[in-house]
Amino acid sequence: MWDRQRMIDRGRREFLAQAFCGIGSLAVAALAAGERAEAGITNPLEARKAHEPAAAKSVIFLFMAGGPSHLETFDPKPLLNELSGQVRPTEFGDAKHQFIQAGAKLLGSARKFAKQGECGTEISDLFPHTARCVDDIAVIRSCYGERVVHSAAQYELFSGRLMPGSPSMGAWIAYGLGSESQSLPAYVVLPDPKGALEGGQPMYANGFLPAVYQPTMFRGGSRPVRNLDLPAGVSASGRRETIRLIRELNEAGGADDPEFAARIGTYDLAFRMQTEAPEVFELGNETAETLALYGVGTEPTDDYGRRCLMARRLVERGVRFTVVVSGGGAGNMQWDAHADIEENHQRMARQTDQPVAALLTDLKRRGLLEETLVLWGGEFGRSPEAQDGKGRDHHNLGFSMWMAGGGVQGGRIVGATDAIGLKAVERPCHFRDIHATILRQLGLEQDELTFPHQGRRERLTFLHGTPLDELL
Repeated sequence: MWDRQRMIDRGRREFLAQAFCGIGSLAVAALAAGERAEAGITNPLEARKAHEPAAAKSVIFLFMAGGPSHLETFDPKPLLNELSGQVRPTEFGDAKHQFIQAGAKLLGSARKFAKQGECGTEISDLFPHTARCVDDIAVIRSCYGERVVHSAAQYELFSGRLMPGSPSMGAWIAYGLGSESQSLPAYVVLPDPKGALEGGQPMYANGFLPAVYQPTMFRGGSRPVRNLDLPAGVSASGRRETIRLIRELNEAGGADDPEFAARIGTYDLAFRMQTEAPEVFELGNETAETLALYGVGTEPTDDYGRRCLMARRLVERGVRFTVVVSGGGAGNMQWDAHADIEENHQRMARQTDQPVAALLTDLKRRGLLEETLVLWGGEFGRSPEAQDGKGRDHHNLGFSMWMAGGGVQGGRIVGATDAIGLKAVERPCHFRDIHATILRQLGLEQDELTFPHQGRRERLTFLHGTPLDELL
């Protein structure tokens, strides 16, 4: 009896291992939710109720990888321009940078700032399109983090920890709320096709949370997901029989196996993506006006415009957390302006400004901005001192991010850096405060959203974060 049971268990595991590459399309598109339940297939990402009433249902993080300069974007510093070419006065204190040499001179900004919208928030001329949306944007000018190197700062931005291995905020939110979509993932990352970042895939990952909360990574271009088309010659009835066979093999041991149940649930989702995702990726369904709004079909906005438009299409279909990355590959292909701040930031802004503004505009006119929290920012800012004359080094002591939608009151400014943009001096806002604010808007209490790991109840905010009530 024991040998027979062992053979059954071994048989089902070998079957799954050998069929792994193609098993993602096992479930049948015709299976309705009730039919799947009758077949014993459960959805581990089923939507769950928030702890408290929520202002937002989903999040789009516009991740400006590499570290956009607050001094060229959302935090004008006239005194920095006056002191340009001089050594930083001692009264501003010390700062640790990565490449700044002793005796480096302050570097004024060549950008022009002007008050925009009814709120009068000053925004750089790098962002003429975003400036038109300023009344929907709340700028946080006092962000800070613990590290000045890309990888550690990226891990902290996404997970609240300085080392890889902890869940990202997207994974935590998928764990807390599940997904409103039956046919798409809860958590999607749209990386820049130019290449990987220093933090790599671990910055987005599920860490010690169950694998079902890991992100789905989409590729660039018109086909972000491979193998979405059904194989030739495979019928729906054949698929139905296959999924039933897998279920029977899984149940042959006479006891539930959570690992296999979760795996089959994932395969079910993968096949359901074959029925809905192709339509999601078909941007030809959009009007010519919408495509032009995002800059799709023209350079240099086509790529980021496509991915921002994809983010809107994912949100309206129930995807919970979407990351749209700007910057990838070697340093200067990111917002990592060590050599020439002007060349780098003008190029990166031209790629992203119109698509970002289009996303806000499109969400708002569709009634989605009220329930979608949009976050813009990078892992740190840039130094007030010059690096090699025209560039700026990494800077973690004070920089800017912004939020819009999802219950955030637009047209506001929270916090401030000192007169040269060196340090956050008014309402300092750590990454954990950003995380706490996002959770609050989604109706999730940071002390209740926990997971047991190595003898303690872990949470996203690690140390307690303070929500930015000034924005809400």
